[in-house]
Amino acid sequence: MREEFDSLGRVLVPKNKLWGAQTQRSIDNFKIGAPASMPVEIIESYAILKKAAAYANCKLSNLSEEKKEVIEIACNQIESGAFNEHFPLVIWQTGSGTQTNMNVNEVISNLVKQNCGYNIHPNDDVNMSQSSNDTFPTAMHIAAYKMIINKTLPSLEKLKLALFRKSESFNTVVKIGRTHLMDATPITLGQEFATYVSQLDNGIKSLKSTLIHLSELPIGGTAVGTGVNAPVGYDDEVVNKINDFTSFSFQVSNNKFEGIATHDAFVETHGALKQVAMSLYKIANDIRLLASGPRCGIGEIILPANEPGSSIMPGKVNPTQCEAMTMVCAQVLGNDTGISFAASQGQFQLNVFKPMIAFNFLFSARILSDACVSFAEKCIKGIQVNEIRIKENLNNSLMLVTALNSHIGYDSAAKIAKEAYSKNITLKKAAIHLGFLTDQEFDKLVDPNNMLNPK
Repeated sequence: MREEFDSLGRVLVPKNKLWGAQTQRSIDNFKIGAPASMPVEIIESYAILKKAAAYANCKLSNLSEEKKEVIEIACNQIESGAFNEHFPLVIWQTGSGTQTNMNVNEVISNLVKQNCGYNIHPNDDVNMSQSSNDTFPTAMHIAAYKMIINKTLPSLEKLKLALFRKSESFNTVVKIGRTHLMDATPITLGQEFATYVSQLDNGIKSLKSTLIHLSELPIGGTAVGTGVNAPVGYDDEVVNKINDFTSFSFQVSNNKFEGIATHDAFVETHGALKQVAMSLYKIANDIRLLASGPRCGIGEIILPANEPGSSIMPGKVNPTQCEAMTMVCAQVLGNDTGISFAASQGQFQLNVFKPMIAFNFLFSARILSDACVSFAEKCIKGIQVNEIRIKENLNNSLMLVTALNSHIGYDSAAKIAKEAYSKNITLKKAAIHLGFLTDQEFDKLVDPNNMLNPK
């Protein structure tokens, strides 16, 4: 162990670790949950932010060129992921994320000393012109924005494309539609899958529309939003450098008070993730119902057989990708409830649920992304049509009688359907038996292919 000191006194820290006194106090005081539950994306975003802050402070003549350069080197090392083990803190800490901010400051300071023997102060130098109250939400915004742009949206587009291709290939496959889980009028399998494409397209548009708010960074607001201890122009310089380092288009918050005291941007964007999750749940649920069976269910489509489905029933194959997707969607809905409640707890000038909001948001964005890729690759691309089953269900449906409404009237058509159902005969036989139509008239009027579009 080695001795480290902070404003409260002496702390013993493991010799082989780069963190300092305040990080160690957090480790000792918050033994809650798994170690190192702070998302690595937050740490990476902090490294980008600290590097940008050093550039800004140097340009504004508050930090020497030499200190800026050694801080930059340390930040690059952290951003590479080579020092992740030195960020051990849990989510369940101070609600402002102060201890994670200090964890980053201390590791940068000790990395600089390790790299070149140069002493810089974690507060006076690394944290210059900053507060945990503006840096942690800034890191949250950077991490969330990067995750949505680099991972979630591309994965959604990939799944949408896979569904679109299936929709196109299924355009001529006429099947029975279902409403209320009961037989309805015909539809093509392509039209059914086109619904899923449209759902994802709308979800992607909704998600993109929220990114303007998420791109606003409250850096420069320091403690409460006023910018005390930050020089004029510092906020613009930091954000400009963040944009240089990330190739994104972040902007300074229009109101830094709002960016520190509230997290409505996360509620808004996660609300779009929830919309996507609701759509994905419906899609996955529909697909597993359409594939149910294979002999005693609907069985109109055949899913890829990825793995055995039972430890006791030989030959059983389950819709596991659908099950994984729906579990992910359920988790996202739970995360949304947590984010919504946490965001409501912004008392006065500071919301103190920041780490939990960040964790839930990144968790949702990551698992939705991963689930979409898995669902596209391991399920959607391999779906096959069970043409025999589709034709059996289509020709056996009583709701084909709907085609007769405009010819013999609703009441007469209903009598045909009831007769066919009660006597377990075809619609044609029922129509002829009741004297409403001849054999040739029925064949001319009741054609599923003529029931797919307005006439």
